[in-house]
Amino acid sequence: MTEIAIRIHNGKEVIESFDSLINPEKDIPLAIFALTGIDNEMVRHAPVFGDIAKRVFEMLEGRIFVAHNVNFDYSFIKHQLAECGIKWAAKKLCTVRMARKIKPGHRSYSLGYLCDDLDIPILNRHRAGGDCEATAILFSRLLQWDEDGVIAGMIKKSSKDQRLPPNLPADQFEALPERPGVYYFHDLKGKVIYVGKALNIKKRVGQHFSGHNINPQRQNFMREIYAISSEICATELMALLLECAEIKRLWPAHNRALKKYEPKFGLFVYEDMAGYKRLAVGKLSKFHTCCMMVNREYDAVKLLSGLVDRYGIDTRLCSFTNTKLSRQDIAQTAIMAHLPPVDEHNALVESALEELQRCRPTFALFDKGRDGNEKSCVFIEKGNFYGMGYIDSGCQLSDIDDVRDNLTRYAGNHYMAQLIINYAERYPRKVMNLAHQ
Repeated sequence: MTEIAIRIHNGKEVIESFDSLINPEKDIPLAIFALTGIDNEMVRHAPVFGDIAKRVFEMLEGRIFVAHNVNFDYSFIKHQLAECGIKWAAKKLCTVRMARKIKPGHRSYSLGYLCDDLDIPILNRHRAGGDCEATAILFSRLLQWDEDGVIAGMIKKSSKDQRLPPNLPADQFEALPERPGVYYFHDLKGKVIYVGKALNIKKRVGQHFSGHNINPQRQNFMREIYAISSEICATELMALLLECAEIKRLWPAHNRALKKYEPKFGLFVYEDMAGYKRLAVGKLSKFHTCCMMVNREYDAVKLLSGLVDRYGIDTRLCSFTNTKLSRQDIAQTAIMAHLPPVDEHNALVESALEELQRCRPTFALFDKGRDGNEKSCVFIEKGNFYGMGYIDSGCQLSDIDDVRDNLTRYAGNHYMAQLIINYAERYPRKVMNLAHQ
């Protein structure tokens, strides 16, 4: 915090004010200076928050805390007071949510645009005092315009309005199902900015909005949420796979965790200038197709070592360390003596690669559906995630094509395939092994 402004409002007018710059005891970032105009020199001799903490607490204690996007300001002040050993909590009112209910239909509910529309002056925009004065005027106007008792309802302890993001309609949250599935957060333009999965969609979404995390990323994330949608899934596995598929399809700005799970290494085959098919461990890239993807270089080396041992492949024609792959002849090939005949060596490599293909399973996982009239199905084909969906309980499935025809095709990845294969190992009774007819 670099500045604080407090106005005590008695329901009719401001009766007390407090303003102070704050020395944050660290350099002020350039972005903050550009927004507020506050630089290091301005706060050099200002009090640190601990010096004004008692005064701030005395002004706030026992009062309703009002702010534009209230959770943002509330989280910072609660955190700063806690750092000084002061426990504080208060009922909250958000003037964004109040304005949306009392004065609907405005182009934007940011403080600047809203005050422009309502002819409320803002002096010193993005400074604590200027924004606080404008919010106090806005609050007074909203009190006058509130003919339906909206504000009284919002300050009830049971009201969920105060913990929701400022731009999210409360009825959208209330309409969320309490079932497994996937939920989507949308921005002002309807673009998906986050995808999540849950055993209980409504409960999990509510957890996003609880607590008072002052992390700027979280606060900005909350302000960007304008709508929520969801899709019910029959099982946690179906929800997890749909979440992965949707993140891969939509690449939402605020999803980070699942973006890290792609495999990093693989086993590659290429033909050198002498005609030998070489097996090599390498990092994955979009320019090469590998025989098998793995998470770690160690796993790729172990895989190649096993093939070499089982098929007697000449190790001089294999690369066990991460290397840049090239179709050009490696210089040492020409000077190697007593290499096996090309045809003989390549036959061994082909046999090894055929083994890899045979090890890739094809099966379907069947589980409960979203209701009693259907069952869920997840399909793995040759070790890769093919698709999933819901099949009528009375549907007779005789071969692989019958399963395929009843599913939705999804772009999968190694992480999703491993999830399904691991699940199948834990629950073999749910597995139907399939083969091409």
